[in-house]
Amino acid sequence: MSHNTFGHLFRVTTWGESHGPALGCVVDGCPPGIVFTEAEIQHWMDRRKPGQSRFVTQRQEADQVRVLSGVLARDDGALITTGTPVSMLIENTDQRSKDYSEIARRYRPGHADYAYDRKYGLRDYRGGGRSSARETAARVAAGGLARKVLPQVRIRGALVQIGKKTIDRNNWNWDCVDQNPFFCPDPKMTSEWEAYLDGIRKQGSSVGAVIEVVADGVPAGLGAPIYGKLDQDIAANLMSINAVKGVEIGNGFAAAEISGEQNADEMRIGDDGRPVFLSNNSGGIAGGISTGQQIVARFAVKPTSSILTERKSIDADGNEVDIRTKGRHDPCVGIRAVPIGEAMLACTLADHYLRHRGQTGRAGFEE
Repeated sequence: MSHNTFGHLFRVTTWGESHGPALGCVVDGCPPGIVFTEAEIQHWMDRRKPGQSRFVTQRQEADQVRVLSGVLARDDGALITTGTPVSMLIENTDQRSKDYSEIARRYRPGHADYAYDRKYGLRDYRGGGRSSARETAARVAAGGLARKVLPQVRIRGALVQIGKKTIDRNNWNWDCVDQNPFFCPDPKMTSEWEAYLDGIRKQGSSVGAVIEVVADGVPAGLGAPIYGKLDQDIAANLMSINAVKGVEIGNGFAAAEISGEQNADEMRIGDDGRPVFLSNNSGGIAGGISTGQQIVARFAVKPTSSILTERKSIDADGNEVDIRTKGRHDPCVGIRAVPIGEAMLACTLADHYLRHRGQTGRAGFEE
């Protein structure tokens, strides 16, 4: 299986399967001299790991990250990158492959089982193998390193919709995001989501979600006008996350409903002589290049395909079957997608920052 790598200069390759002994990533192209600690990477890993509430899968994984290469240890315990590939490993410790024995030859509706079998002639039925969201742990590790490449940039994400229940943006409070199990920025919505997801979970069903990720402090000039557009790569990398079925930048599809006058991000000169935008419908990107405004992207995650309700399907022998998926699954996989979306945005921005510096000779933060 090819296509396990994304990025151009900050280049990330992930490896491993859901029920293998371990998984991890190799980051090639990380500049030398980046100082970080395993604890700093672990902070982001802990936000994504399973089993932290009743609203996510109860698989118990510590997701402890180990840095294996590409660094030198300093006397103070910090690590400094050498410019060679940085390899990070996360062990799997709570696999239950027997939970999947009944579907070894059955195709689960909504999963990649049938498509994988048609493409490769075989599939890893134990939790989906490479198609499992377990793979995204490696992306979060890479994203933790990407953040150190761009310390001036602040990247945050939040869950803004579960099913048809959407937050009130007037209540948006970033301080609330890490104080509830949903990464929810609206403190008044969390109790409603709790009751709603409890019902979904008890039914053995699932529901989708929408996640918003933003980056503050991104300099103007990242990206390229045609085939290296910043929003193009953000969209592609967010779409690569398991179960994502839609991505929008800025006001996205809402732009189709308004006039050109309403959509235009008008400009004026501020008191300091610098440009000031009067709106940010573009999501901080115009013509594929960052404007210096806040980068804003949203992505939609479909309902978890593994549900207890029987669904119609077929098996590898051509028989029609009814199938229900046993095991431990997220009633809303979108919850844990928040730190994954942050990581993919971080990797994309680090990659484009290095491309910009290489092409122009400027870091972009000078202004």
